[in-house]
Amino acid sequence: MTGVDPEDILRAAYTAFNARDVEAALALMHPAVDWPNAWEGGRVIGRQAVGDYWTRQFKQISSTVEPERFDREPDGGITVTVHQVVHDAKTNELQADTRVLHRYRLKDGLIIRMDALDTAA
Repeated sequence: MTGVDPEDILRAAYTAFNARDVEAALALMHPAVDWPNAWEGGRVIGRQAVGDYWTRQFKQISSTVEPERFDREPDGGITVTVHQVVHDAKTNELQADTRVLHRYRLKDGLIIRMDALDTAA
């Protein structure tokens, strides 16, 4: 996947996540991806662990994440400003409607790490 624009990879990952196409999202990740477990706490490592985390999460909360801005960092990372809307998966009650920052690192054209940063201003 080298030669592909990192922004295109990240947009595809957000699209797959919002469609609940876990396999498509995981295909954009490095086998050793390091992902934040923002919902339960801690981190998960590897595609399978990310997929398992999302499966648990989708049973409890329904979220959409729409990228609004991509900023390339001096260290090679990419920070994405994201509009995130979260509902309770069972009641559809609104839990959050915020802007958050996601920082990514890619390796060999695949997502190797994501960090959830402080809420965007």
